[in-house]
Parts: sequence; C-alpha cells; structure tokens
Amino acid sequence: MLAYILRRLLYAIPILIGVNLITFALFFIVNSPDDMARMQLGGKRVTPEAVTKWKAERGYDKPLFVNAEATGAGMLTETILFTKSARLFVGDFGRAEDGRDIAREISTRMGPSLAIALPTFILGLFVTVSLALMLAFFRASYLDFWGVVLCVALMSISGLFYIIGGQYLISKLWRLVPISGYSAGLDAWKFLILPVAIGVFSGIGSSTRWYRTIFLEEINKDYVRRFSFVTYCATP
Repeated sequence: MLAYILRRLLYAIPILIGVNLITFALFFIVNSPDDMARMQLGGKRVTPEAVTKWKAERGYDKPLFVNAEATGAGMLTETILFTKSARLFVGDFGRAEDGRDIAREISTRMGPSLAIALPTFILGLFVTVSLALMLAFFRASYLDFWGVVLCVALMSISGLFYIIGGQYLISKLWRLVPISGYSAGLDAWKFLILPVAIGVFSGIGSSTRWYRTIFLEEINKDYVRRFSFVTYCATP
C-alpha cells in the first residue's frame, strides 16, 4: 500500500508540471503583459511609458520562458514563468495585482470551503454507495428499475434548481436555517446544513447510477465470487 501511494504521488509530479505549463501558456496567449497593463491602467488610452512602468514594477518586463540576456541559471530564473508560476510548487503564491497576499487570502477562505466540501464529499459518498449497492443487490427487480428511473430524473434537474428551491423552502419559507452567510465557531453548523444537504442531494442521481454500473461490472468477476464462496464456507 505504501509503495502504491508513493507511486501515485510521483505520478502527480509530471501532471502538476504539465498543467502548470499549459495554464501559464494559455493565460499569456489570451492576455499579453501589455494587455494586462492597459486593463489595469484604464483602457487603451494609456501611454507606452505607463505600460512599461507598470510591467517593470510587477515583473512582467521579463521574457516568458527563457531570458537570453541572462547567464547561467538566470536564463531560467529571470523569467515570468519562474517568478510568477514556478514558485507555486514551494508554496510562494506571491501577491495579487491589487497588493493582496494570495497565500493569506487562501488560508482565510480555505476553512469555510473545506467545511462545506468535506462533509458533502463524505456524506455523498456514503449515501450514493449505499443506494448503488442496494440497486445492484436487487438488480433486474422493480426496485432496481424505479431506482434507475428516479436517478435519471434527478440527473435531469439542474443543480441551480436544488439551490434556489432549498433556499426558498428551507430558509425563506420554513426559516429553519439562514439563507446565506457564514459564522466561524460553534454557530457554523447553521450555515453549513443547507449547502451540504443540497450538495449531497443534487449528486445522488448521477453518482448512484455511476457506482451501480461499476458494481454490476465487478459483481460477477472471479475474485468477487471466490471471496463470496470463501466467506460463505467460513460462516458457522
């Protein structure tokens, strides 16, 4: 297991580097440093001197990938790629164009995001896997048929409908939880119940069908039948 985890972590390194390079290239294909300077300075009626000054102050006056004017390691380090993108791998996120510390912004906003994402993922996984196992166990029955029909119906409904409907019914009409906002500490659960419930419920249709398909593909394979036979024989 440890070797598998290490192998997967090593596989992630070239993937992260590739994603970083592709994202960096696409960003500067769409927006050149000159375009960024003009947008920040207020449109096209900007002097070339102001554009040059803006780029020099923020490090956008360097080449993108290779600095032919530098020597040694500076050919790679004195570039926009290294100063703006490569430092992400060591946790140096730099500052936004308005001067805000990006790492501080991430740490400040990460707590509420994880407070919603983790319960939604765990509860959603438990609910959908349980339902999928039940449908796979009663496969080719009326329960399986109507369960799949219900999953398809839930998949056909936009996630926006769940959000608006949940806010209107639970928050505005019944007034059980706040309709929006967030509060740290013990009162956070009031603001988390609704988005977590909506996140879990909106994913039931697609996730249950997906797990059901996987279980039906695996249920008749040799290793499953062999495990079931051994378990049955070992039962007193």
